[in-house]
Amino acid sequence: MPLWHAEPDLRGVDAVVLPGGFSYGDYLRAGAIARFSPVVAEIVNAAAMGLPVLGICNGFQVLCEAGLLPGALIRNAGLHFVCRDQMLRVEATATAWTSRFAPGQHVVIPVKHGEGRYVADAATLDELEATGRVVFRYSGDATANPNGALRDIAGICNEGGNVVGMMPHPEHAIDELTGPSSHGLDMFASVMTALVAA
Repeated sequence: MPLWHAEPDLRGVDAVVLPGGFSYGDYLRAGAIARFSPVVAEIVNAAAMGLPVLGICNGFQVLCEAGLLPGALIRNAGLHFVCRDQMLRVEATATAWTSRFAPGQHVVIPVKHGEGRYVADAATLDELEATGRVVFRYSGDATANPNGALRDIAGICNEGGNVVGMMPHPEHAIDELTGPSSHGLDMFASVMTALVAA
C-alpha cells in the first residue's frame, strides 16, 4: 500500500521501500529535506524494532540523511548523470533483502543517478567492511564504478540487516523482457522469505 510523506502512521505495513526519484527537488542536498517528513520519523522508529526497510537511489540518500545508515551520497565523480546496466557483486546475504543471493554472486541491476557516490570516513568504511555490512559492490573492469563511490560500494545495511540502502534500481530488473535481468526480483523474494520466517 502506498504511504504519503506527510502521514505519521505506517498503517501496519510489513516492510517499507523508499523508492528512487527526487524528493523536494533535492534542492538542498539529495534526501536532506525528505528526512524530516513525518513518515520518515515513523520508519526510523519501526526500523529500530526490526521492520525491513529498503532505500533505492533517492531512498538510500534519505536513509543516510535520517541516520539509519552511515555515510552520505554526493555528486558523481565527473559530475554527470549515469544511466546504464551495472554489474554488481553480492557481498552480504544475511540481510532481510538478500537471502536469495549467493555470496560473491554477480548480478546486473541498472543505475540511474547523478548523486550516487557513496562516501564515509575511513573508520566508518573499515567498520562496514569488518562487520559484513557492505551488501553490494560495483564489479567488472576498471571502469565498473559508475560514480566514484569509495571502495566501490553500491549498497550497505544497518547492524541488524533489516535496513538496506543501494543506489542501483532492483525494481527495474525484475523481468528479462523489460530489463537487463530478473536479479532484482530476488531482493523482493528475499524479504517475503524473511517476513514468513518472522
